[in-house]
Amino acid sequence: MLLSADPSAALCGDAWPGSGALFELAPEAQTLIDPYADRMLAANAAARRLFACTPQEVPRLVPSRLLGDGIARLIVFTQAVLEKGHAWTDGLDCRGLDGETRKVECHAARVDTGRGAALLVVIRDMQQQQHRQTASEANEFVRRGLSEWRRVERLFGEIEQENRLILQAAGEGIYGVNEQGATTFVNPAAERMLGYSAEELVGRNMHRLLHHSHPDGSHYPVGDCPIYAAFKDGAVYQVEDEVFWRKDGSAFPVEYTSTPIRKDGRPVGAVVVFRDVSQRRQTEQQLRAALDELERLKQRLELENAYLQEEIREETNYQEIVGRSEALRKTIHKIELVAPTDAAVLIVGESGTGKELIARAIHQSSQRSDRPLIRVNCAAVPRELFESEFFGHVKGAFTGAVRDRAGRFELADGGTLFLDEVGEIPLELQSKLLRVLQERQFERVGCDRTLSVDVRIIAATNRELDKDVAEGRFREDLFFRLNVFPITSVPLRDRPEDIPLLASHFLAAACRRFGRGGLRLTQGDVQRLQAYDWPGNVRELENVLERAAIISRDKVLRLELPDPVAAPRAMPVQAAQPDGRLTTEHERRERDRAMIVQALRASGGKVFGPGGAAELLGVKPTTLASRIKRWGLNNDLR
Repeated sequence: MLLSADPSAALCGDAWPGSGALFELAPEAQTLIDPYADRMLAANAAARRLFACTPQEVPRLVPSRLLGDGIARLIVFTQAVLEKGHAWTDGLDCRGLDGETRKVECHAARVDTGRGAALLVVIRDMQQQQHRQTASEANEFVRRGLSEWRRVERLFGEIEQENRLILQAAGEGIYGVNEQGATTFVNPAAERMLGYSAEELVGRNMHRLLHHSHPDGSHYPVGDCPIYAAFKDGAVYQVEDEVFWRKDGSAFPVEYTSTPIRKDGRPVGAVVVFRDVSQRRQTEQQLRAALDELERLKQRLELENAYLQEEIREETNYQEIVGRSEALRKTIHKIELVAPTDAAVLIVGESGTGKELIARAIHQSSQRSDRPLIRVNCAAVPRELFESEFFGHVKGAFTGAVRDRAGRFELADGGTLFLDEVGEIPLELQSKLLRVLQERQFERVGCDRTLSVDVRIIAATNRELDKDVAEGRFREDLFFRLNVFPITSVPLRDRPEDIPLLASHFLAAACRRFGRGGLRLTQGDVQRLQAYDWPGNVRELENVLERAAIISRDKVLRLELPDPVAAPRAMPVQAAQPDGRLTTEHERRERDRAMIVQALRASGGKVFGPGGAAELLGVKPTTLASRIKRWGLNNDLR
């Protein structure tokens, strides 16, 4: 049932009011429905045609089945009629006994009878209504003599309007041509670019107006035109290197696509979409010019760089090592010999002589150059952290170990490990270091898992390790493991011919760093530099030149260093003993060491300030402190 009610309240078939003849002959489908019993009380001839039923079948019709595809909408519609007295809807479908479903429009009124309320429903087939509307419009068009135009306008009006808006809004020029090459339409963008109005172009041959000549002015035959070819062979043509000619006789470069228009499978014309690429061509030309200029500058820079590299090569013998003295040449020769191998190297020399530079040169010239060079300053590592620094640790291995950490050996796997100041490694750790060098295996602190590594060792020291071995401060087996290939880093005082090149190199670098241009070394500056003893070696020279770059003004270089005549040298060297015998290097070192010990005892262990050992010896306090540390003289004063 459509609505819950007492079935006894349903109306009988002869209870509907009004003339039966008028109801039966009404041109629209009309039905009388009992909404409570969901029963068809009556249906006129038009309704029976809609339902595809006979008069005898009417009492057996169930309205909710005829109009019930949307049963919820039918119930809402019925309730509205009963409450308001009338209602309308176009949301119902009617399914006849023939199985055909039609979209219908229903207009119903409530009819009150002695037995209750019924619905008088007028049902209209919406398709028939549309046909009637179309026929009405067609009749009107025929009367006006515009039936064909109206039919096309009705069927394609919306599409045409949308296309017209698109054509008007498009930034590209668009025009159409028929199979004779005559223009059929032109959009506003095409009018702006070509300088013609649509009235001047429509109906005229487009090729003769816009496409008659090549960019050089030569004739462009119609038979060669891709636009014509599009509607001759039915293919789409894309062209990027032609020009269109404006009304004022000027030409502009265009890119266009010519697409054929087909009717019944036969090309009958073409649509051309084009754009003015003048600005883009200009931009491309500017870009090419910029690239050409960039290439020219690049070539110039390469030439200048080649020139600078040639100058550097004149000053640089190997990698970053600057100088050309005989002592340096011998050092470089040793580097070239040992670099291709995996042999351990021990670099011996005073502080500041460039031991790390030698280590870097060995690494960069080796087969491990694509892997890292890991540096450890053994003198800067606290005694209790040596093992963790070398081998790493796991989380919780000791207080402060909040996460796992890889050691330097692990980081250098496949590369080179540079142990600077290797003589400072505690004696108790030297055995573990020796094991890694021999077995290439180690364990992290706090972990039992053994790790394997492939590391090349380069060590450096400013101490006499052979003497430390003799005195028990350094393991002999570790010394021999490190001292496979020894290299001596020559002090600067033994290669004074390298001082001008090094000074120029450091001064140029300092000027670039501090933005000081125009500073040059004079011959007098070079002589002063060569006369100085350089106890701090190359590092001291670099510091002197950096300080000079900072304090110099008005492009005048101001060098500040002790006068070799007025200031005593830190370590005066006797050419020979009183008996005429030459002083050996070992004797010189022992003599210098004894002088420092004597000065320290005389000053009560004071190094800096008035009355300090540095003042007694006539050297800089920092230089003296470095030598005290290097030779371990603090132990001799206890």
